[in-house]
Amino acid sequence: MSIRYPRPLRPGDRVGVTSPSSGVPEVLRGRLDAAVRTVEERGYEVVTGRCMDGATHLSAPAAERAAELTAMLTDPTVRAVVPPWGGETGIDLLPLLDFEALGRAEPTWVVGYSDLSTLITPLTLRTGVATVHGNCLMETPYLPPDGLLSWLDVVAAPQGKPFAQTPPGRYRVAGRDDWIGEPGIRDLTLDGEGGWTRLDGHGDVDVEGRLIGGCTETLANLAGTPYLDTAGFAGDEPLLVYVEACEDNAFTICRNLHGMRLAGFFDRAAAVLVGRTRAPDSPSLSQHEAVLDALGPLGVPVVADVECGHVPPFLPLVNGARGRVLHTAGRSQIVQTLD
Repeated sequence: MSIRYPRPLRPGDRVGVTSPSSGVPEVLRGRLDAAVRTVEERGYEVVTGRCMDGATHLSAPAAERAAELTAMLTDPTVRAVVPPWGGETGIDLLPLLDFEALGRAEPTWVVGYSDLSTLITPLTLRTGVATVHGNCLMETPYLPPDGLLSWLDVVAAPQGKPFAQTPPGRYRVAGRDDWIGEPGIRDLTLDGEGGWTRLDGHGDVDVEGRLIGGCTETLANLAGTPYLDTAGFAGDEPLLVYVEACEDNAFTICRNLHGMRLAGFFDRAAAVLVGRTRAPDSPSLSQHEAVLDALGPLGVPVVADVECGHVPPFLPLVNGARGRVLHTAGRSQIVQTLD
């Protein structure tokens, strides 16, 4: 499938904020306001939708959330859409979205991760429009460490020009920084040291392919459905498939990955990237062992502890972009090209 990239954002462009899954409780509205100001500081106009309520796990009824998301994605004046964060059951929007209409519209950047994988990954697979698996709006005030980009950098990147991200070798061990007020906290606390880990063996990794992937706990529920047809998307091209776990224990992640593999999700994978996780190990099975048990039979490089998941810092990946993964004893890097 040919990939369509939304044009790079320019100052004056409009950014839509809506919650396709979970909204924002009143106690965190100050944090939302600070995040919006960060986007406005880049010169963008922020338009906030009505589906933002945080009283329950859903911001609004499914029909309302689907209608608001569709309206933003088909409005030519809205150049990017970003949720405050993920959630729990955004899967209920899928049958309510007209993917043909969304595919005909002028492409709009959609950013998110976690439960938003349930929407952005099918959007790329079904329409060919590139999406960004990256830090959501509520994490936007934090500055990325040297070597990484934020989603705001990615959506403004020129097409056809490669951009590289090099992990800092540091991550957040536990908890989270809290941004409320001005000036707030700008630098993420990265109090652990560690780089990428090749799980399937030894030796250098240098692999190219189109990037596609997302959160294991949410995508596993789409395995075998038309919303997760990676083989049809790939055509004759290899894929760089990435997955990451939020909170499920190793037994559950192992079962999920086995199911995704049996459903063909990894069939065109030239390599698999696995996000660093704080999800718990299980008795007799670690998270790394769970991944290797399920994906070892693929016979491709499996590289874990990549910064593409729920553990800060956040490394944005563009679904549909051409990617190159380099991993040696002295160097780890992902290069993406929007072409």
